[in-house]
Amino acid sequence: MFLLLYSARWRRRGAATTVAAVLLTGAAAATATLLHTADLHRGPLPGLAHSASAPGAPAAAGAIVGVDLTITGDPRASTSRSRGTSAGQALLTVEAVVDRVGVPDGLAPDGLAPGGTVRTRTPVTVLVRGEGLEAWQHLLPSTRLAVEAQVRPAGEGYDTESAALLLTHGPPRQLAPPSLPQRIAGRLRAGLRSAVDGLPPDARGLLPALVVGDVSRLPDDLQEAFRATDMAHLVAVSGANLAIVLGVLLGAPGRAGRSERRGLAGLLGLSLRTTALLGTAVTLAFVTICRPEPSVLRAAGTGLVGLLALAAGRPRQAVPALSGTVLLLVLLDPHLARSFGFLLSVLATTGLLVLGPHWADALRARGWPHHLATAVAATAAAQALCAPVTVVLSAHISLVAIPCNLLAEPAVAPATLLGFAVLAVEPVLPAVAGLLAEPAGLPAGWLAAVARHGAELPGARLSWPGGLLGTATLALATVAACWSAPLLLPRRAVPGGVGGAPPAVPLPAVPPPAGASPAGGSSRAGRARLRHIRLRYVRLRHVRAVVAGLLLLALPAVLLRPPLLTRIATGWPPPGWRLAMCDVGQGDMLVLPVTAPGDAADQSTGDGGPDSAVVVDAGPDPQAADRCLRDLGITTVPLLLLTHFHADHVEGVPGVLRGRRVGAVEGTALDDPPGEAARVLRWASAAGVPLARAVRGERRTAGPGLSWEVLWPDGSAAADAPGANNASVALLVTLGGGLRLALLGDLEPPAQSALLARIGRSGRTRVDVLKVAHHGSAHQDAALAAFLRPRLALISCGRDNPYGHPAARTVDQLRALGATVLRTDQSGDIAVTGGTPAALAAVVHPLDHQPARGRRT
Repeated sequence: MFLLLYSARWRRRGAATTVAAVLLTGAAAATATLLHTADLHRGPLPGLAHSASAPGAPAAAGAIVGVDLTITGDPRASTSRSRGTSAGQALLTVEAVVDRVGVPDGLAPDGLAPGGTVRTRTPVTVLVRGEGLEAWQHLLPSTRLAVEAQVRPAGEGYDTESAALLLTHGPPRQLAPPSLPQRIAGRLRAGLRSAVDGLPPDARGLLPALVVGDVSRLPDDLQEAFRATDMAHLVAVSGANLAIVLGVLLGAPGRAGRSERRGLAGLLGLSLRTTALLGTAVTLAFVTICRPEPSVLRAAGTGLVGLLALAAGRPRQAVPALSGTVLLLVLLDPHLARSFGFLLSVLATTGLLVLGPHWADALRARGWPHHLATAVAATAAAQALCAPVTVVLSAHISLVAIPCNLLAEPAVAPATLLGFAVLAVEPVLPAVAGLLAEPAGLPAGWLAAVARHGAELPGARLSWPGGLLGTATLALATVAACWSAPLLLPRRAVPGGVGGAPPAVPLPAVPPPAGASPAGGSSRAGRARLRHIRLRYVRLRHVRAVVAGLLLLALPAVLLRPPLLTRIATGWPPPGWRLAMCDVGQGDMLVLPVTAPGDAADQSTGDGGPDSAVVVDAGPDPQAADRCLRDLGITTVPLLLLTHFHADHVEGVPGVLRGRRVGAVEGTALDDPPGEAARVLRWASAAGVPLARAVRGERRTAGPGLSWEVLWPDGSAAADAPGANNASVALLVTLGGGLRLALLGDLEPPAQSALLARIGRSGRTRVDVLKVAHHGSAHQDAALAAFLRPRLALISCGRDNPYGHPAARTVDQLRALGATVLRTDQSGDIAVTGGTPAALAAVVHPLDHQPARGRRT
């Protein structure tokens, strides 16, 4: 192929060399990938993992094997994502490499003797839960352990780069201690955590994250604020940290190889080679202490290439150094090619090196101060290249990312340098390290304040389509913004120019056409060419003006998201909606709009729909709750009613409180589980919102078209119907026009039976809409559903949830009663429409933002 290209088209030697290099690199990449992926299929563990997931193999699924392994990463704490009736189970995941496997009798794969031991080298992920957390959480990389574990497939949501997932059983047994460099690194990291113990919570968690990437004590809400403002790179050690550290040694990069170089090396008079060796040692120590994360490896590789150029006395070229580093790292570890962290690090650095200088020059030409132009250009360039990738991960964009990063930039270097000083001093002088931690906490506190306040601004977290569509549309919008920016930022007026236009430049002489007279032909041709250039310039300015105008019009629309415009663009919410069930995953959240007095009779008209609503439950995820209310245009919540305190109903409370006026929070009388009830009280108190308790028989109204009565809980029946689910608040809601809704929380059969006895005596009959209890589980009182005889039954549950909700039997019973059954796991958000029972209908809104679909009931 190379010879064909060379002989046919590629005559130039440089082009031929480029093609040869590309082909050689491709061959090397293919070979390296095969060698690395071979580890995923080597040894008995991949076969045992496959057997564990195969149907009809329960013995293998429950088998315990003994393995010897070496830890390759720090234990990472997390919480299970089930988010069912509790807040989630504490977990630890540890990356490791298994080098010996002992297989019990009856489970040996083909070719292995029963009860035998086999040597291997298989990458795995170790999952620790329950009582074994304490024995694992302080282990260091390079520690060798003997473990008994259950083998599960690696694709169970934890890792895609491991051959198997090992669920530990019992504590580990140490076979060999960690290496000396890892012990030193572990001691330094622990010392940094100890030295900052006296700082405020935000600074105490942020400083170790900023210096060495230790996020173990970073508050969850602060970490979310960093993500919302696109400042998460600050809590993931990156090239900026290494650049700051090497800058102390080498001084400014542009002068590192000159006689006038600064930094410690220049002050001490070290030679270039000695400086390069010392810088290499600092870089290797940095990787060991901060761990070889993708961004750290990229920064270290680029730095080592630059140090090599320094030692050789050759000029440092940043872009080739970055390209060579990326190529070498991907060849050494092909898994980096699939790492979003590595990709974002490379893109950010590319933006700083390629786009940043040109944009800084353009801003300085428009009168911007030198340092401000450099900072704005660097931040905008990194954001422009990274945003189309981050939208794939989070399906949101942040309009405050650039200003927040600019405000944070002055504090990064002081916090990093003081943090490393604390890190280095603490093992020798702990008291001095504690004193140094105090000034280090000031810039760290500033960074936390910028992230928290920035996350509260409008536009901090705007929904955007994910996947390839989101990437393409955001990249197109970014290119349009960059192209129209010169019109929004005109150049300074200069002598000889008009307004913001540059001075006229004399045009080169145009030779006259053949046969034309030299006297007048050249002049006419020059004037024609000048008119053509001016016409093109005017047309270009007009097009840029149109693009800039569209962007300026789109910005407030995207930022403010007026309900009328959102409804026109998405078709959601539908006109005249009376109730919305939000798709929040495995949990519950309902929204009842509060209409103005003039709109009570007919909600089918109006501009953007109501902006106030009563919210019943908040689901398990603050982001999902906030997303649903934003899509509905809800800015005021007179009452947030929590049926009970299970996590799948209350963990989304911060999302409801975010940026909205909330009048009160009302919950059930039973604080079970007590931890979740305490969290709700803490959230409400922090927002200045009172917390009340619902009482059976309580009647309330919110506007002329919304009223409800509390049917349950009943304190006298608590002994016959114990538990948090049976303490759920059950409501009978009446809407304007006569629509009746029954919202049953998570009531189980004992409470449902008692509720039926009460409402049966009161003479209440059927309802139009039923919110099915407990996500449609099999635990239902069929008599209650038969008594209510709903025409529309709504079930809120998560797709592929581990509980089997909703039960097929429950769905069949409801359909047998003549009810239309809609589920959030299949339909997404669901809105009930219709001003009267005769006009009852439902519209669904899938979360993939397909057009809303209507359905009559």
